[in-house]
Amino acid sequence: MEKEKKKIGLLPKLIIAIILGIVIGMLSKEVLNTDVIIRLGATFNGIFGNFLNFAIPLIIIGFVVPGIADLGTGAGKTLALTALVAYISTIMAGSIAYFTDTAIFPSFLEVGSIVMDNAQNAEETMLSGFFQIEMPPVMEVMTALLIAFTLGLGIAVTDNKPLRDVFNGLQDIITKLVTSIIIPLLPFHVYGIFANLTFAGTVFEIMTVFIKVFGIILILHFAILIIQYTIAGAVAKKNPFMLIKNMIPAYFTAIGTQSSAATIPVTVDCTKKNGVVDRIAEFVCPLCATIHLSGSTITLTSCSIAIMLLNGWDVSFGSMLPFILMLGVTMVAAPGVPGGAVMAALGILESMLHFNEPMLALMIALYIAQDSFGTACNVTGDGAIAVFMDAISSKEEKAQ
Repeated sequence: MEKEKKKIGLLPKLIIAIILGIVIGMLSKEVLNTDVIIRLGATFNGIFGNFLNFAIPLIIIGFVVPGIADLGTGAGKTLALTALVAYISTIMAGSIAYFTDTAIFPSFLEVGSIVMDNAQNAEETMLSGFFQIEMPPVMEVMTALLIAFTLGLGIAVTDNKPLRDVFNGLQDIITKLVTSIIIPLLPFHVYGIFANLTFAGTVFEIMTVFIKVFGIILILHFAILIIQYTIAGAVAKKNPFMLIKNMIPAYFTAIGTQSSAATIPVTVDCTKKNGVVDRIAEFVCPLCATIHLSGSTITLTSCSIAIMLLNGWDVSFGSMLPFILMLGVTMVAAPGVPGGAVMAALGILESMLHFNEPMLALMIALYIAQDSFGTACNVTGDGAIAVFMDAISSKEEKAQ
């Protein structure tokens, strides 16, 4: 039997796309002195970007409805409390990221140095394609969110199994769309964006800035884990650093798989080693794998703030808090594939922060570049929630 060929992962493909985009952009500008190759890439970007805009409402409905509907099944009070704790943890992570980012980012990035903030400025900075193919979405993003919340909650309350099956089927279709079409085409999209940015002369500033941004994101990941385990350890009366030590296998497994869902068995096993009873570990960890995304929230918040500052936008907590609150909901049940969280978040990046197509493409590339570390932070934090819920459950049982 022939050995099965190993597939190149998404991250290596994106790195190759970025390098190729920079090289082609430099050659086109400095050697060939022509913009034809860049505009070919921009043409693909325009078509792909329009298709992405068309798909965003479908992605929201396909992911969010089954995710919210599934929250209606399970262990009642424990389910509700776990979901609330996971949501609070996610919002706390995003808020900490906001205050840290706004304090540190202006020290190393030049506010207003790159203009991508509207169609006119984007066209002045970046080349447009030879033609456009309009693909209007079937509904507005906010309409899709409202429909998703209404249907998801309705299915959860009524336990409508036929309707649940329909939306589970839709989720399968949308997941296939993301994994078989959107994700494979992302490297070409990223190539076109970086070739265009290089031709415009702004790519090296962006790269330099985001290397530093990634460093801060990693520090924030470790900080939120320490906070989560300090709180859980205080409630459970356990050493938080010993708890974190026992979760290290789950952390590194998540880095390798880039999927919270794929890491669930290891997360459950590590959580049990922290003294969590089987029924809590086996309930909380799988649930939190779909609803607790503190690491992803830190990354999306930090990258979006950096892009907004580079464009000279005023980034206030009043404008970012609604975005962070919505992130905690829209990423529910994001698919277990690389980039799932950012795909689910594209809608609110566009509707709430008013990101345009080049900014969305940059967000996708930046997010996926560190997706494995965000996933690792997510699943490791799931263990902290399990310890917390185990302590609360034990106290309630003793009281009864």
